[in-house]
Amino acid sequence: MTTGFPYRLIATDLDGTLLRSDESVSMRTREALAAATAAGAAHIVVTGRAVPWTRHILDDLGYQGLAVCGQGAQVYHAGEHRLLTSVTLDRQLAGVALAKIEAEVGPLYLAASRDGLDGEVLVGPGYALTGALPATPFGDAADLWSAPLNKIYIQHPSLSDDQLVEAARRAAGGFVTVALAGAGIVELLPLGLSKATGLSLAARRLGVKAANTVAFGDMPNDVPMLGWAAWGVAMANAHDELKAVADEVTASNEEDGIALVLERLLG
Repeated sequence: MTTGFPYRLIATDLDGTLLRSDESVSMRTREALAAATAAGAAHIVVTGRAVPWTRHILDDLGYQGLAVCGQGAQVYHAGEHRLLTSVTLDRQLAGVALAKIEAEVGPLYLAASRDGLDGEVLVGPGYALTGALPATPFGDAADLWSAPLNKIYIQHPSLSDDQLVEAARRAAGGFVTVALAGAGIVELLPLGLSKATGLSLAARRLGVKAANTVAFGDMPNDVPMLGWAAWGVAMANAHDELKAVADEVTASNEEDGIALVLERLLG
C-alpha cells in the first residue's frame, strides 16, 4: 500500500469518465491525479478507443505510462509510442458472427478498427460516427476484411443500443464478445476480451494486483474492469448497468467526479 493513498493503481476510462464532453480534462482532475501519483499510485488509462484515437489525448496530458486501448486489445507504452501487446479479431469468426446477427435483426451498418499504431477506422455506408475522429469510408465490404482488425462496430436502423447488444449476444455470443462502449457504439471483439483482461496484463507489467486498484467508468463495457478492481466507481452519467455493479457512484465527468473520489482518498 502507498503512503497517503490507499491504492497503487488508478484505472480510468476516457470518454464520459476522465474526459469532459469537449475531450478536455479539468484542472482539478489533473491536480488530483498528480497528487495521487505523487503519493505513490500509478494512473492508467483504460479505453475502448484504439491507439490512433487515444494517442493525441495522452500526449496532451503529458502521459508517459502504459495505457490499455481498443477495449483491452492493446497495451500501449505512451512514453515510447510503442505497442506492447495487441489482440486481433479472428476475421472468419467475425464474419460468421455478423451473418448470425443479421439473420436475426436484418442488415447492419458497419465500421471497423484496423490493428496497429496507425490502424485506420473504416466506416461503411449508413454508419453514424460519433464525434469528429478521423475515419476512412469504405464501399466494398471486401475492404473490411483485407487487413487485421481489433474490432467491428455495428449499428441498426431502428433497434436501440441495448436491444442491439441483447440480440447480438443471443445470436453470436459464442463467437465474439459484444460490448456497449457509448451511445451508438456497439462493438464485436475477440471472444473473452474485455477491459479487465487488458488491465490485468498491464497491471502485471507494473507489479500491481487487482486488490490495489481503484477503477472509474461510465458504460457497460466498464463492468469487467470495475469487477476486477478492488473498488469500482461509476460516474453520475453512467449507464444503469454499470451503476448496478459499482461500489460507489460519484459526480459526473463534467463535475470532476474522479477528482472528488481521489481527494477523499487522499484525505
